[in-house]
Amino acid sequence: MARHLNMDTVLQNFWKEDYLREKTLRCEWYRKYGAAVKAKQKAKAAARLPLKLPTLHPQLPPSPPAAPKTALPPPPAPTPAPEVPVHTEMLPVLPATRALLYEGISHDFQGRHLYLSTRKLILPEKRYLFPITTSFTYGWQLGPPVKPKHATCKLCSIDSFFRKNGAFAFLDSRDLAL
Repeated sequence: MARHLNMDTVLQNFWKEDYLREKTLRCEWYRKYGAAVKAKQKAKAAARLPLKLPTLHPQLPPSPPAAPKTALPPPPAPTPAPEVPVHTEMLPVLPATRALLYEGISHDFQGRHLYLSTRKLILPEKRYLFPITTSFTYGWQLGPPVKPKHATCKLCSIDSFFRKNGAFAFLDSRDLAL
């Protein structure tokens, strides 16, 4: 069934004129306010950029005041501590462990695979300077895991696992939580 449109030339000219007027209004508005809107959008986009946090350098203790020069020989220079880069939270990798990266390929359980499995065996306290995530704090500096003692016979573990009074027996009044 065809839809009957009440469209004659007068109505057609009305719609044509209305579209043309709206188009010219939009063009005029864009000429008048377009540059200001673009500048405002750029300012908002620049405000949304992530802020760069300042890097904190380790604080050195204040140096003691200079003592008057005497005939004492100068003290021996202290051996420098191993340099730890300021921008990282991990301790440096041993050269022997780093060399594992370049030997073989991961497909053959060498290279990166062997490097990562070796690094995984090192305790987090020896890999990081401080706990990085909150989940690190749960096990931080607990030491090596202690293996629990298992029952020597299977009957001992079965007897201690199941309920003594049977599955369908009435519960003891002391077992109920009120």
